[in-house]
Amino acid sequence: MIDAIKLRILQGDPIIHDVRNASLPKLFRGLPTIDNKACPDGCNKCAEVCPTNAIKLNPVKIDLGLCVFCPLCEEVCPEKIIHFTNEYKIASDSRENLIVTKETKTISHEKASEKIRNYFGKSLKLRQISAGGCNGCELELNALSNVNFDMGRFGIEFVASPRHADGVVITGPITQNMAKAIEICYEAVPNPKIIILGGACAISGGIFQNSKEIQRKFLTENKIDLFIPGCPPHPLTFINGLLDWLDKI
Repeated sequence: MIDAIKLRILQGDPIIHDVRNASLPKLFRGLPTIDNKACPDGCNKCAEVCPTNAIKLNPVKIDLGLCVFCPLCEEVCPEKIIHFTNEYKIASDSRENLIVTKETKTISHEKASEKIRNYFGKSLKLRQISAGGCNGCELELNALSNVNFDMGRFGIEFVASPRHADGVVITGPITQNMAKAIEICYEAVPNPKIIILGGACAISGGIFQNSKEIQRKFLTENKIDLFIPGCPPHPLTFINGLLDWLDKI
């Protein structure tokens, strides 16, 4: 008992009381910025080294839906044009808003419709679907329910059955084996319902985007309500994305 008390004192207060204004270590890689400088003639090192082809040149653009937030582009750039900040608020309701340019300082999105906010603003239940991911995103989503982040205090929780859910959170690139399972799960969710994509794999296929083993037809046939980039997304990115979208104070 004494050892347990000592351990609790040593750990201190583990709760992030203000998730809207939390700070992360400088080493955390969040929103990238692109300096307003010209690239050396013929240089394409950042695009060549990117494992997911997230970088386009002339001018430099970074697609956060493809980006796995590795530091390779920042490391190889001879002019040090690309920098990763520790800004974790990078969720968007639009795929186009995930394209970072020299003008991009923040990522923001529109509030959900009044109908969605009226339905889910006070209570939102989500069914998570792991569609062939590596378990990185799934681990971070699990952390949302722990004492540190405690997403349940905002009325947002994960549930075991799609019949108890208001929407689905999809992680992973969506493999052939999971394509039908996603359709069945989504059909079981009562209307109205929402779709959230968590992580680069779900948003774009990530490093598996060219694999013949993925089947992403579901995403083209249904409206995606929220894109939460990352590899994996930080729990604070997920929480703030939802709170801003639902306009929850």
